[in-house]
Amino acid sequence: MTLITSAYARQMAPYNAWQNASLVIAADGLTDEARKADRGAFFGSIAATLSHILWADQIWLSRFGTGEPPTAPGIADSTAAYPDWEAYKKKRAAMDEVAKDWAAMLDDDWLKGDLEWYSGLLKANITKPRALLVAHMFNHATHHRGQVHAMLTAAGARPDDTDLMLMTVVD
Repeated sequence: MTLITSAYARQMAPYNAWQNASLVIAADGLTDEARKADRGAFFGSIAATLSHILWADQIWLSRFGTGEPPTAPGIADSTAAYPDWEAYKKKRAAMDEVAKDWAAMLDDDWLKGDLEWYSGLLKANITKPRALLVAHMFNHATHHRGQVHAMLTAAGARPDDTDLMLMTVVD
């Protein structure tokens, strides 16, 4: 049984880009102080959570062979990996393009294999099915974007709706 297909990734990569852009636009209306304010979420602030999402996307896409260099800090430092808002926005947009390009080239046969990598968090080599890890990458981002969406809404910003079925404008 196949968990996902390459078509799933080709749908989710633009969805992620759409949602990331929505959060960036909404967060742009806040001050840097408001983006960095602790709001009681798992990673504390809007900025920290967005930084963690980008860090995770970059590390997974690196592991998936995009040529993207792996992120330097470990997970403990992921929330501060992109402290400058303008630099974050540029890197986020660039990473979304990397993800869309990767998904466009993704082959179903590749998804049937396993990926082995060294986990700094677990301090061990890990082997998991690629399809599971691709699903995880998209699910992880969606989960944490939900937290950011709630924090932005509480801060008075208005990000777009998040429903996949409502995605209409994707480049």
